[in-house]
Amino acid sequence: MDDVKTVNKEIIEIGTDKFVTFLSEEDIQSRIAEMGKEISKDYIGKLPIFIGILNGAFMFMSDLMKNITIDCEMDFFKLSSYGDEKISSGRVKLLKDMNADIKDRHLVLIEDIIDSGLSMEYIVRLLREHKPASVKIVSLLMKPESLKYEIKIDYIGFKIPNKFVIGYGLDYAQKYRNLRSIFVLSE
Repeated sequence: MDDVKTVNKEIIEIGTDKFVTFLSEEDIQSRIAEMGKEISKDYIGKLPIFIGILNGAFMFMSDLMKNITIDCEMDFFKLSSYGDEKISSGRVKLLKDMNADIKDRHLVLIEDIIDSGLSMEYIVRLLREHKPASVKIVSLLMKPESLKYEIKIDYIGFKIPNKFVIGYGLDYAQKYRNLRSIFVLSE
């Protein structure tokens, strides 16, 4: 991360952009533990398939799965709607399909952030063609002001304002996913 200048623990500079801590590692981990307990309780006696949306959700999914206390399976989708930009292109492209047979199965989709809802609407529509028993959505972050599609998000970590965020799996041009906290672009 040659182009990142750490001003202090709460401020980083990337080129001419300044980012400030928005959600600390401790806040994120605490909320994920709560979500894991809730989801585990809701799926007692079932064998859900947790489906992560790559690349952004990998860190969240990893930590969430450590807090899931029931038997389950995992799989992944990989989509692209941002490219290297700060805003979505408005088009979704499937880069990797999942491998699991999902007919009559309980699916739990795991996303890092739901912005407009375009990607999630695309995935849910695609999955329903395979006749799963149920489809629920988990998102660490959700931007209510940006939502343009009618999708039900069943488990939300944090509702956030319509601002650009990086860290903890969230990227800018495929970088900065490895930051432990979530940073917001300062105005």
